[in-house]
Amino acid sequence: MNDYLTLGLAALVALVAVAIGLAIFYRYRSDRRSSSLYRLLELADRLEVDLKTCRAGLQQAHAVMSLNPDQPASGEQEARQAIDAGLRSLLQQRIWIRDEAPRASQRQLDQAVTTMNLTRERLRPLVEALDRAQHDLDSAMREHIRREHDA
Repeated sequence: MNDYLTLGLAALVALVAVAIGLAIFYRYRSDRRSSSLYRLLELADRLEVDLKTCRAGLQQAHAVMSLNPDQPASGEQEARQAIDAGLRSLLQQRIWIRDEAPRASQRQLDQAVTTMNLTRERLRPLVEALDRAQHDLDSAMREHIRREHDA
């Protein structure tokens, strides 16, 4: 009888250990999934801000450089189209997040996060170049105004 009690107790301990292990595994999986979804949404927000910052910078630069700000230059038009295409692509990504992310595999979520990170990394030098160009343009305009004032 004592052997059966010991064996039953050992089986119970093993079952409890397995149950705890499964609970920890599912908790980890749920936390990882939530973290990926949060990161994906955060990256989408940041990418949208980056794209809108580019668009605003281009519009401001064009307004300063153009004699007729209502008529965009061909280069500015191409840049505007590229930014609009980026915003449309971002909208499609947000629709995917809304519709598919709840059922997506962890691999798909990780891939979406990686893609969004790569997009932001490719856009970052362009945003920085636009900031530098805007700063240079502002400096040149201040210098031009100062020269006109001195003359």
